[in-house]
Amino acid sequence: MTKDDIIALPNAHLRKRSSKVGFISDDIKQLVTAMKDATLDWEDSRKHEVGVALAAIQVDKPLRIVVIRNNFDNKEDRNFRVFINPEITKFEGITEEDYEGCLSVRDVYGKVPRNTKIRVRALDVNGKEIRITAEGFLARVFQHEIDHTNGKLFVDHIKDNPDAFFVLGEDGHLIKLNYEKDVRDNPILW
Repeated sequence: MTKDDIIALPNAHLRKRSSKVGFISDDIKQLVTAMKDATLDWEDSRKHEVGVALAAIQVDKPLRIVVIRNNFDNKEDRNFRVFINPEITKFEGITEEDYEGCLSVRDVYGKVPRNTKIRVRALDVNGKEIRITAEGFLARVFQHEIDHTNGKLFVDHIKDNPDAFFVLGEDGHLIKLNYEKDVRDNPILW
């Protein structure tokens, strides 16, 4: 798969709940590899961004599978961890707003409220149960990706906040969007 296999709003498939994976077959393992490839291909096409994570629904496969990069700060580390049937078992910490982007919400970023600490349960690619306490940016990434498996996108969290929408400038800095002109009635976002 390549970046061209990543679907984006207004594709209605992104709004559907994904199904649980019952058996981790060779097809599932091939899908995981394809998801990583698509994420890295997307990253290679972007000057100022890192491909942090991807949910299977973003490549139009309605399965509860998420891949998350091992090291967000090192573009040279192109390895990912796999989370099958991930679920948040507990929300902790406080709620903080921070910036998020999404490979399926093209060129729009948002300042999204998320919990700073969560607990997650999932399976790895070999079917072994994983339990993680995620904090900070990793907690944000998990919440974003698990939202995808439930048919929700980051823009849904901020749709009523006119100050929360941004676009990335040529220099890599975020520029606030005009809510009335660029966001509210934009069919690409909803």
